[in-house]
Amino acid sequence: MASLRKLKSGKWQVSIRKPNHKGVYKTFAEKALAKKWARQVEVQIDRDVYTDYGNAETITIKDLIIKYRDEIVPEHKARKSTTHKLNKLMRYNVSLQHLLRLRSSDIYKMQKKMQSEGLAPKTVNTYVQLLNQIWTTARRIWSINLPAQSPFELVTLQRVRNERDRVLTHAEYKRLLECAEQSELHMLRDIIVFAYKTGARIMEILNLKRDDTDLYKKLATFKDTKNGTDRTIPLANEVVEILKRYPFGDRFFKVKSYDSFNYFFKQARDRAMISDFRFHDLRACFCTNALLSGMSELQVATISGHLDLRSLKRYSRIKAEDLIEKINKINLVKMSG
Repeated sequence: MASLRKLKSGKWQVSIRKPNHKGVYKTFAEKALAKKWARQVEVQIDRDVYTDYGNAETITIKDLIIKYRDEIVPEHKARKSTTHKLNKLMRYNVSLQHLLRLRSSDIYKMQKKMQSEGLAPKTVNTYVQLLNQIWTTARRIWSINLPAQSPFELVTLQRVRNERDRVLTHAEYKRLLECAEQSELHMLRDIIVFAYKTGARIMEILNLKRDDTDLYKKLATFKDTKNGTDRTIPLANEVVEILKRYPFGDRFFKVKSYDSFNYFFKQARDRAMISDFRFHDLRACFCTNALLSGMSELQVATISGHLDLRSLKRYSRIKAEDLIEKINKINLVKMSG
């Protein structure tokens, strides 16, 4: 039997007690809403289909993101990059939604918003999958009572074109550097050159500490990379000279945030009239130039951090006509027997 009680706050509290069933309680701002909810729950209890979601009704996606960041992520190998993604997720409206009200349409809106900001399909998918992982953790690890059907089951991931290999021409690279020199972010040009000469990811560059470099030996070590491992790379002379220009602080490049950096990069790119190019594409520039200069795929992967050598194939750009001279130099192997 359901009973309604008006609280001193002016809100209405519903109490439902049924034989052989745990009591159910909920508070509403309006009496009509309280009565409507009471009728629905009583019917569900009588049909033995009622599920008590407990505190899940008051928990927001943001609450879960923070809990996941503080309790689960510290055990991750790639904790820095994951923490960055989680902090960014909290900027989107989906994080304000309550758990039980989360719909696939909320996730779709987040996808569209990210696309409008220029994020690549693969990156958008990463954020969706991360949210899905948090939802799963809430059910399996934290024992939060959630609906059997996850809203993520109805979400379609973005189609990813794995063959993206946009590379700057020499003229484009020159224009980009010229425009970067005029940027309000005085270190923008140096960061672009660093990426172009090493194939490093932006967060690897921004997180590079002075203690993790040996400029005399021309070496730098990226800690806690995307792959969860440390990576030591050789530094070109130009990169060494760049780092020498930043003698103070624990990090070489102090930027407010990735988003702030990306704003200035896009500004310089647009001024240089370069289309269809992201900062991450500087990795493709490095890999392509390194392979064409004669480095082996294994050597390039050691520097760039690619775990799968097959992912470097698209950067080689070797044409059949370039191999005519080489094929004529192949010595025939003498077969025995």
